[in-house]
Amino acid sequence: MDVKERPGVGVGVVVTSLAHPGCVLLGRRKGSTGSGLFQLPGGHLEFGETWEQCAKRETLEEAELHLENVRFASVVNAVSIKDNYHYVTIIMKGEVDMHYMSEPKNVEPDKNEGWKWVRWEDFPPSDQLFWGLICLKEQGYNPFSEDFNHLRAHKLNHY
Repeated sequence: MDVKERPGVGVGVVVTSLAHPGCVLLGRRKGSTGSGLFQLPGGHLEFGETWEQCAKRETLEEAELHLENVRFASVVNAVSIKDNYHYVTIIMKGEVDMHYMSEPKNVEPDKNEGWKWVRWEDFPPSDQLFWGLICLKEQGYNPFSEDFNHLRAHKLNHY
């Protein structure tokens, strides 16, 4: 097994919308590590890019949604030794900018089965979530609260 020497750095985006109160945008991974698991929009942080720029770019590239009010939400450390996967993912939160198209489009059908709005409390069970999203849920993160209490007792997560 070719083990990576350093973890990857990614940005995941909790996308909310005034048109879908209490919901966040979820997709299902396709054709790569974690295929079939639910995920947030997101991807690799590019060299020289801010977290906010990455969140906006990835959401536009993957779901054709413009975001506003993008801000830090959390950070997770997801490790799966058997899958040779280790990412530190910065979680950002943003709202759909209603001045543009407000429903997601599956722009990358080779990487994602589609997007849907899911109520936070009705999320799929952990065994159906991609690793970073499991970590976020285990922190006790609430996308509809602006406090950071979920980070106080956070421990490293390994899967």
